[in-house]
Amino acid sequence: MYEIIVVGGGHAGCEAASSCARKGHKTLLVTGNIKNIADMPCNPHIGGSAKGIVVREIDALGGVMGKIADKTHLQIKMLNSAKGPAVQSLRAQGDKIAYPKEMMNHLTSLKNLEIKEAMVEDLIVENDEVKGIILEDGTKIESNIVILTTGTYLKADILVGSTRTRQGPHGEKPSNHLSDKLKEYGFTIKRLKTGTPQRLDRKTIDFSKTKLEPGDDKYLTFSFDLEPCYKIEEQEPCYLTYTTPETHKIIIENLNKSSMYGALDDIEGIGPRYCPSIEDKVVRFKDKERHQLFIEPESRYYDDIYLQGFSTSMPKEVQEKMVHSLPGLENAKILKYGYAIEYDAIYPTQLNASLETKILKNLFTAGQINGTSGYEEAACQGLMAGINASLKLEGKKPLILKRNEAYIGVLIDDLITKGIRDPYRLLTSRAEFRLLLRSDNADLRLRDYGYEVGLIDNNQIDKLNKKKNEIKELIDLFSKNKLKITEKEKEVFNKQNIPIPSSTLSYEQLIKRPEITIEFLENFIEIPYSEEIKEQVSIYFKYEGYIKKAYKEAEKMLKLEKKQIPTDIDYDKIKNIASEARQKLKEVRPTTIAQAIRISGVNPSDISILSVYLKKEYGKND
Repeated sequence: MYEIIVVGGGHAGCEAASSCARKGHKTLLVTGNIKNIADMPCNPHIGGSAKGIVVREIDALGGVMGKIADKTHLQIKMLNSAKGPAVQSLRAQGDKIAYPKEMMNHLTSLKNLEIKEAMVEDLIVENDEVKGIILEDGTKIESNIVILTTGTYLKADILVGSTRTRQGPHGEKPSNHLSDKLKEYGFTIKRLKTGTPQRLDRKTIDFSKTKLEPGDDKYLTFSFDLEPCYKIEEQEPCYLTYTTPETHKIIIENLNKSSMYGALDDIEGIGPRYCPSIEDKVVRFKDKERHQLFIEPESRYYDDIYLQGFSTSMPKEVQEKMVHSLPGLENAKILKYGYAIEYDAIYPTQLNASLETKILKNLFTAGQINGTSGYEEAACQGLMAGINASLKLEGKKPLILKRNEAYIGVLIDDLITKGIRDPYRLLTSRAEFRLLLRSDNADLRLRDYGYEVGLIDNNQIDKLNKKKNEIKELIDLFSKNKLKITEKEKEVFNKQNIPIPSSTLSYEQLIKRPEITIEFLENFIEIPYSEEIKEQVSIYFKYEGYIKKAYKEAEKMLKLEKKQIPTDIDYDKIKNIASEARQKLKEVRPTTIAQAIRISGVNPSDISILSVYLKKEYGKND
């Protein structure tokens, strides 16, 4: 008998199992292959646009992905560093061998966690409540709560050309019956697909024909707790190349041989819109002369190179021609061919915001089973499922992050209110409050929550409070002190070609000028604070107007979040509401007016009718 069973050892499963065990609950992690725990079947990179912010949020809440990435990456950089702070995001090229090994070391160090290698084929269910799992051999294991994090293994099919093979990403046996059982319990199952490109032999690549893409020349970390674990000069380089007219010609001439474009006539799965195959890119963007491709190492321990941006389901002989048409890869040896993978997922509107399913009590789901793509999206869901499963055991309210508090909140809210058509990927454009949800302030936003749920310790929260105090001190320093413009000061301004102020100004007024940095102001005043504190204060002053506006918009949303919708509401009794809105409201069953507004197919007129009905029948929303 366990308190919590986590099914699946991918990034969602690792975070879920880790958080449950660290919170003191007897936890069992069941995975089909222990060797694949924290596996990276696609590119081993961690982070990227928006995703890097999610990794920072995971760390702020007490998760482990950021720390493992910091200890094992090959290179790291800040994306969009020349743009505003709202879109800046860390990306690290991970090590495909070191990352899973470090994660396994972490998991095996947890005294409340057991790991078992087995295939789960069914759930123990009594009166619509989950009581445990049933293994392939019929063994029953009881638990209070089950968290499903099965990734792409539900009825997984590998697709290459005209061949379909029922297996997982590395040729493993998939779960062939669990999704059928979920259907029997009442879940709507959706077929999705994703893909991966070729792996190439480093020794056969001519890097002189490509563009060097090094890591950043300053130290960076995902974690708010770790010091950098690498040397800048020892980072592994990545490289950039492009498709050619010949590449596009080969693809168009062989399009009917691709699994997705005619070679297989029984494709049901819909691929990721924002991470398309190279066939999709060439077909959808016919006017584009070339597409960029990144040549990236997978590990320090072997010479496999990942061809980022070139995923395909073409036959092997066509892939040979495609790869050899690329600059620098004319003689490249393919070690592993690209493929597409089709798999089952549950439709996510069947979830509550806690990630507990609406259909079966005490069943939580996280990761690609919920229709998302990406290691980071999976990990953050696993962390939230683990936290909320633990809180439920403890008789406490779930932790629900709002859209103005975290990208994690945006992701979960999007899933449960809007559903999915293709594998969901986080983008900065999905977050309406992205200026508030920055990489630099994830700890300020979320670490207190991590402390409240028991995943952040006293030392970590003391460090956070010290940071908050120092930010306030520096803000006060800038607000209360002024710079008098004398000939000496004018000389400093002239030297750096910065317009000279016509009168005495406070440092607050000066730092708000776009051309003035804190480093420049240090010519006039001592600023005895870390670079982290300086960055926070600089952003605070330079974007103050925009940030205040974002907070006002968030306040409007929060007022609507307070307008509750009763769980027992009968939408069929609401007259004059549009039929599509009625159907969507019945499907999602939003808990607040704000959530109802975000449901696609529910229009403002429907919200007005709903609000009038709630006021009349329940006396709510005055």
